[in-house]
Amino acid sequence: MEARIDKIKQQLQSKGYKLTPQREATVRVLLENEEDHLSAEDVFMLVKEKAPEIGLATVYRTLELLSEMHVVEKLNFGDGVSRYDLRGESNKHHHHHLICVQCGTMDEIREDWLLPLEERLEKEYRFTVLDHRLDFQGICHRCRAKEEDNA
Repeated sequence: MEARIDKIKQQLQSKGYKLTPQREATVRVLLENEEDHLSAEDVFMLVKEKAPEIGLATVYRTLELLSEMHVVEKLNFGDGVSRYDLRGESNKHHHHHLICVQCGTMDEIREDWLLPLEERLEKEYRFTVLDHRLDFQGICHRCRAKEEDNA
């Protein structure tokens, strides 16, 4: 975890920002909950346990800064709530999501299935893709299993 915090600190410094204690507490919460898709309020509640003096506005500003710097990805799954997802350090692109419209769970696809499409876009349109995101909305295997059990 410390190596990732150091890397984020370097990213901030390269753009003229500091890793303040409040920002570090926010980053630590994101790292500790990397598998979750936390809202700003979720992050705030967890950060407040570590740094009781922090305010919600500070957490929002930190998340927006980290989003602008591509440290986190700001996501909206159609429910009106912005969520923040820490970008993997080895991923050139962000991972993709399977979003269940019944129970709201989100599963992740870590493989980059769109690489052949990106190569085709480069070749045919001379368009260099810097990033992409793909979300699938449907019914998850858990809800389908419940439906089958009730049938």
